[in-house]
Order: sequence, then C-alpha cells, then structure tokens
Amino acid sequence: MNKNQVKDVIRKWRDSPNDLKQEDFQQFKNLGSTCLAQGDSRQLLKCVQDEKNEAVMMSMGCVLLHPLVNELVKKEKSHDHCQAAITHLIKTCRPDEVLHSLLKIIEDIDPGLISETIIALIPHLLTGLARLPERRAASLGSVLCALQNQLSRLPVPYTEQQEAADVYGLCRCCTALATFIKPFVEEVKNNDGSGGTPAEQEEMRTELLQFCLGSLREPLLEAHLTQERESSLWLFAKDIMVTIPAIQESLSEILFFSSPKKMNSSESKESRACVAYLLFVQQVAIESFPAVFSPVFILQCNMEYINQLLSSKKESYLLKGLALYTKSLESVQDDSLTVSLLELKSFYSVPQKLRQVLTDCPMKHLRKSGLQVLQLFINKLDTEAKHKFFRCMLKTSQHSGVEGYIVKNIRNQVELSIKLGNTSGWFQGVEFLSLLVLVLSLPQGAETDLLHSMDRIMESLSLLRYLLIRDEDMRSSPGVWEELCQIKDEYLKTLRVCISLSRAYYSAELKALREDQKLKAKEARLRSLKPITVKHEKVSNMSPEVQHQVLQSALVTFDLMESLIVRVEEIAEGKIQN
Repeated sequence: MNKNQVKDVIRKWRDSPNDLKQEDFQQFKNLGSTCLAQGDSRQLLKCVQDEKNEAVMMSMGCVLLHPLVNELVKKEKSHDHCQAAITHLIKTCRPDEVLHSLLKIIEDIDPGLISETIIALIPHLLTGLARLPERRAASLGSVLCALQNQLSRLPVPYTEQQEAADVYGLCRCCTALATFIKPFVEEVKNNDGSGGTPAEQEEMRTELLQFCLGSLREPLLEAHLTQERESSLWLFAKDIMVTIPAIQESLSEILFFSSPKKMNSSESKESRACVAYLLFVQQVAIESFPAVFSPVFILQCNMEYINQLLSSKKESYLLKGLALYTKSLESVQDDSLTVSLLELKSFYSVPQKLRQVLTDCPMKHLRKSGLQVLQLFINKLDTEAKHKFFRCMLKTSQHSGVEGYIVKNIRNQVELSIKLGNTSGWFQGVEFLSLLVLVLSLPQGAETDLLHSMDRIMESLSLLRYLLIRDEDMRSSPGVWEELCQIKDEYLKTLRVCISLSRAYYSAELKALREDQKLKAKEARLRSLKPITVKHEKVSNMSPEVQHQVLQSALVTFDLMESLIVRVEEIAEGKIQN
C-alpha cells in the first residue's frame, strides 16, 4: 500500500469514526507495524500526534501500543519517537482501553525481554491508572498481579556478584516497582478522599497489601537479605516492610491473628514467614511492632513459619528458617518452656524438620547451624519438657548421630540433676528409668547394624559407665538402682551377642576379600598362558583396598565397643562387691 492509499484509508476512518469494524483495527495495527519495521517511526509519530487524527487515535490508537512497546525495548535509534508516540496514545485513548492494552502487553511479554518491557511500561501504567474515572483499586490490583506473574519468571540473584550484575534485570524491576506504588501508598496513607469512597480506599489498601505479601514470597524469600549487604533487593524488602504499616496494616495482626485473603495457605505462610524473618531477625520496621507480646508467645506463633521454611530444600529458605528459630529462642529464658508446649503440632514438627536438615542436608554450614539451634531449643525446655523431648527424639529420629547427641544431652541433665541434689527429678528418680530403657536398647536387637548405630551405642555405654560410677546418687531413690542393674544386664547381654555376630560376619567378609585378591593375582599370572573368564562380580563399587580398610576398621570398632563393655562390667562388679 503506497502513501496515497494510506492517506485515503486514514481519511475514510477520520470521516466515519463511529463505523469502524474489526478488520479496520487490524489494518491500522498492520500499517503501524509496517511503518516501524521500515524504520519510519518519525512518520508514525507524526500521524499519531496529528490533531486531525485525534478521533481515530481515540478509537483505534490502543492497537498501536503493542508494536510500539516492542520496538521501544528492541531498538535504540527509534526510542524517542516510540516513547513520544506511546505517551501521546496513553493520554489520548480511552482509559479503560489503554489499561486493557497494557495488561495484554504484559501478559504477552517476550521471555527474553521481561525486565526491559516492565521498566518501559511502568511510567505509562502510572499515567493510565491516574486517568481512570473509577475502579482504580481493582485495576491497580490487576496491574500489580500481572507484573508479579512476569517477575516470577526471572531467576533470583543470590550472591553479591549476581545482584551487582543483575543479568536478568530483576533488581531493576523491583526498584521500579517500589517507585510505582508510592503514589498509591501515599493516597491510602493520607486518606484524603481523593482516591474515592471509603470502600474504594479499603480495596486499594487490600490490593497494596497483596502486592507486598506477594513480593515478600517472590522474589524476596529466595534472596539473600541482610543488613550487611544493602543490595537492591534488600532495599526493596525494606520498602515493602515500611509500606505495610504505612497503609494502616498491623504487622502483629498479619503475623499472629489473620491470614490474608486471595492467597492460599502455603503462599500466605511463606509471605508471613518472610515478614517474621525481616522483622525479628533483621529488625526491619521493628519500631512498628508492639512490645506487649511475650517471647514465648512470639516463639509459639513463629514456629508455624519456621516449620514452613524448614520444609523447603532451598538454601535461602533454610537459612531464614534457622535464623528465625534462633532469634525466637534467644529471647526466651532458659529452662522455661513447659511440657504443654510440646503438645502443639508445630513444636513436634519443627524439631523433626530440623532433624532432616541435620541428617539429609548436603550443605555443611546449614547442618552446623541446625545443630546449634537444636541445642538452643533443648536449653530452653524445662526439666519435664526435656525428658519428654528426649523420649520423642529417640523414638522418631532413626539416625544414630542425632540419637547419640540426644544421649549426650541426657548425660548432661543427669549430671546437673545430681549436682542440684534433685533425687526425685526427671533425670535421677523413677521417671528417669523409662527414658533409660529407650537409651539402653538396640533398634533391631541382636541383628542391629553396629556400624550404623555406633554413635548412639558409644554414647549409651558412656552414660551407663557414668551412672555406675555415681551409684550412691542412683541408690538414693528406692528401686532405681536395682532396675538400672537389670536394664544394664539385658542391654550388655544383647550387645555382646550383636558384637559376636557382627565380628563373625565382617571377619568372613575380610577373609573372602583376601582370598579373592589371591585368586585374582593367580589369574593374572595364568592369563598369559590361556584366557580365563571368572563369573564373579562384586556388589560394592569400592576398590579392594578401600573395602579392606572398611572391614578392618569395623573389626577395630567392635573391639573398642567390647573393651567399653568390659570396663562397664568391671565397674558394676566393683560396686556390687562394695
């Protein structure tokens, strides 16, 4: 179509703006796209700004927004012309159609140009929303939701170098979004009536809150947020936390008493977990939080969020969960958490999640932090709660290392009980026997894998030795010493049988390995004479040398266990004779 034909078509539309058909809209869009493709953005801008075409632009101008935005984010040479054309159309076209077109552009963003498109659109979105005569809150909500959906597709930078590079533009988008919502925050904050009816203001407050909570969940929960590194994402997190009380939303209400609407349970918990982390760990907006809540109440409420964070396998979630757990416990007085708290679901599930971190997490620094938090939690329990917690962990942990750590803590509590002279307490009196039965037992009886259970067995023998040495203290409670001796006899008897069976098995494996090595050496000498096929395949992928070391080490471990048993029995015999 030549220039004269184009002018004739536009003149026809100009003369009959009320008779436009769907094919006219498509033809207008095609003309604009062709003009941009030919590098004639100046001519398109001239057509858009021509006062004679104002009625046409008002009716059909929105169809040009998509090709103009695409051109804007892709080419620099036509940037100014495209920017001017978009600005003119935003102010000229019908407000509702403008917003609909901009939302459509956001939904159809090229995956490789997400950040560039969002940053280019945000000023125009602000203008478009300002022109709406009504339902601005609902439209703001739609815009923020669409923007967040696109941002969720961008990778979240985690290291300081990644944030500085900002390859995918997420940090720049978050900075732009923080600026974008400020006028609406001020409108709600001032509550001057310019934003419409009270119902409209309440709706806008709700939409802003949803945006804040959504941003806390994605991307901020996955980011490394700390005061020591004032990155773009950290500043965005601070802006979000300051915005929540600014729009008259209570942080304590969000955390402790309500679940935000329009979010499913998991999303809501993750958002509030990030609020709790920023508030209690990083102290962001702490001045807006009332100081009337007790440390135990805060811990009790935060356990729900800690459980949510520790349920994840993402490093950022686990770090925040462990930090929130630590901070929540630090404010609680030692030996003050009562046994009734352990009846709460979260007080059961969080230690179980913590156990999974200790046993399954491949990152050493997280396992180390997890062990420190576990000890801190134990320190905060009162004596009865410790007794119950130890019983629970011994029954459910199914990991020798964790069980050994619990047994070590049990010994510490026995020592403390003896030192305080608490003969009828949970770690010296009759109540202690039920715990001791769990400690001095083997998971599978005589068929227990001793190497797998070594940590627990060694700590159990150490505890038993200590109890026998402190026989006078154990005799102070009627019937305790006699029951202790019976538990000891049964345990050592089973353990001796287990060691005997295990030693026989590993000795046979070691002998077979040596014979196999001799056979292979003989085959190597005969191979030069004639080929031999040996139908023998090792299950283990370890080299023979490593297998030999492992088997030899197992036998040494059995000898060590047996020497401890002998020492325990010598102490017991000495006490009985005396």
